[in-house]
Amino acid sequence: MPAVQKNVVPYLTVSDAKGAIAFYKKGLAAKEVMRMPAEDGKRLMHAQIEINGHAIYLSDDFPEYANGSHRAPKPGGVTPVGMFIQLKAPKEVDQWIARAAKAGATVTMPASDQFWGDRFGVISDPYGHSWQFGAPLPKPKKAPAKKKAKGK
Repeated sequence: MPAVQKNVVPYLTVSDAKGAIAFYKKGLAAKEVMRMPAEDGKRLMHAQIEINGHAIYLSDDFPEYANGSHRAPKPGGVTPVGMFIQLKAPKEVDQWIARAAKAGATVTMPASDQFWGDRFGVISDPYGHSWQFGAPLPKPKKAPAKKKAKGK
């Protein structure tokens, strides 16, 4: 395994880790760091990618381990946990969502300006995982204070 991570690293279980890595490369500009094939030669026991500079671990579904507690989402299903990608500029939210959709993701919440001050949107990847994108909106400029007239 690569060097120890100093943050929380999401670990995704998917139904096809090789296909998921290909999707994440195309749809989320992921960089593959490593992969560890399983003994069966078909599945991946462990893999690491980087998205937006942050590590994500993933593996194929191995129902024979851990009493089947780490299962991939069912086809067409989604997990109750989403990954959030913090972006710098509002236009990046639209760009990330468009790239993911072009690669096969489903847009579940189109990008729009939100009341909390971010541009925000959500996609579901073909493997049932939710990805949220957000970037702060520019702060409105304050109107200059009116000067008081002298002598009043």
